[in-house]
Amino acid sequence: MMDTTHLHITTWVIGLILFFVTYSMLKGGNPKAKMMHMITRLFYILIFLSGGMLISDFSVYATKMIVGLLVIAFMEMVLVRTAKRKSTGVMWTLFILSLLFVLYLGFSLPLGITIF
Repeated sequence: MMDTTHLHITTWVIGLILFFVTYSMLKGGNPKAKMMHMITRLFYILIFLSGGMLISDFSVYATKMIVGLLVIAFMEMVLVRTAKRKSTGVMWTLFILSLLFVLYLGFSLPLGITIF
């Protein structure tokens, strides 16, 4: 179980890094931003799959899984709206709030690190 936990944490850390790199490339008009966006989308899938491998009791982890999917959805909406040069303020707010909530859930559930 521990190796799967490390895999999941690694994928979401890399996914977040790719998200911010892609965002800055889109804001800067870098022509390689579309390629980075596709790589970021690949990591969304890896995050989802590695998280799915952690689920031992669906009822306990269902909320975290749903909020985690919302985090990924808001990340994607920020990137797409940035690429289209549309307002992203609401999406950033929803992304940050859902990210904080999913981190709280992840660290407080049985497989998480006991911080809270």
